[in-house]
Amino acid sequence: MQTGRERKNGRASVAAPSPEGDNDAAETPAEMKLSPTEAEVIALFVQLARIIGLPRSYAEIYGMLFISPRPLALDDLIDCLGVSRGSASQGLRYLTSVGAIKVVYTRGQRRIHYVAVAELRNLVMRFLNERVVPHLDSSLERIEHVKQMARNLPADQRGHLESRLTMLHSWQKKSRRFLGVVSKLLG
Repeated sequence: MQTGRERKNGRASVAAPSPEGDNDAAETPAEMKLSPTEAEVIALFVQLARIIGLPRSYAEIYGMLFISPRPLALDDLIDCLGVSRGSASQGLRYLTSVGAIKVVYTRGQRRIHYVAVAELRNLVMRFLNERVVPHLDSSLERIEHVKQMARNLPADQRGHLESRLTMLHSWQKKSRRFLGVVSKLLG
């Protein structure tokens, strides 16, 4: 079995790595048909997605749409990236819902086509509102719930727990303020 990139039809195709290969190559779909530039841009988005906890396929789809000079349809993405139809559909649905991509009309085509939205402010704010704010809201509710539960504990256990809950409440408030600052910085 060969490792690394092979050239096929003028495009880079990433072959499955050997077991002793590096981790990044191991995670690249075996059927990916990309130019070296496309592969590098997509790898950048995969790296960012890893940091924020999004699935790799979402990053691959966004990266392909970001680097593509033309709108792409679902089947184009499946062909280019080697992802399953289900993964591609789910990724497109999620990316559309958070405003990272949008549907565009392509003259003479019946299939739905997509393009990447490249406005950083919109992407970051939508991500924060979709992924971070709900967790902050639920954490505040949980902290309050645990405070109620703490009232039933013996005094020697309650003191330590209440001090920790006060700390968590403070962290939650600081996180909210931080989101406000990020929002202002992004304009």
